[in-house]
This record gives sequence, C-alpha cells and structure tokens, in this order.
Amino acid sequence: MRFEWNHDKDTSMSKLTKNQRAEIDNLALMADREIDTSDIPETADWKNAVIGKYYRPIKKQVSLRLDADILEWFKIQGGKYQTHINLALRRYMESNQAIK
Repeated sequence: MRFEWNHDKDTSMSKLTKNQRAEIDNLALMADREIDTSDIPETADWKNAVIGKYYRPIKKQVSLRLDADILEWFKIQGGKYQTHINLALRRYMESNQAIK
C-alpha cells in the first residue's frame, strides 16, 4: 500500500527536522514488507483498548437558560460543571436516539 504524505495539511509535520522529514519521505516510498518494525513490541491483548478515547467533538458556544437550582447543583458537584452538563445532555441524547 502506497502512502503519500501531504506536508501542507499536517501541522505536526512542520515541527520535524529536515532529517526526520527525509526519513518519513523515504519510508513512504518503501513497501510495507520492506520496513523493519522489529523494535515495535507486539500488542496482542486489546481487552483494555478504548474506542474513541481521544475523540473530541467540536464545541459550540451557546447561550442557554437553565433553572438556577439545576445550575447550582451542577456547580456544587465540583469540577467542570459545563462538562458535566454536556455529559448529562449527551447521555439523554444517546438514550433517546433509539426511540425515533
């Protein structure tokens, strides 16, 4: 499988040195079977893998009117109350998607 690296679209590539970029470009030209991966440990046990662990949905700022007691309750729970409100709304949304 051929992979072409687009330097313009990947912002992390701009942080690489010339040598690192050249090495990646050379690897991209090689066939998969030619690349030595012997220093990478095998991972056969995926039982603790978490799907979407690093997924971050796009956030939108909105103005929302909540009952004062509800807002106060979320705030006194500690931590990031907006995150907890968002999680409660997400759980509600997911539990009601099957109803439609």
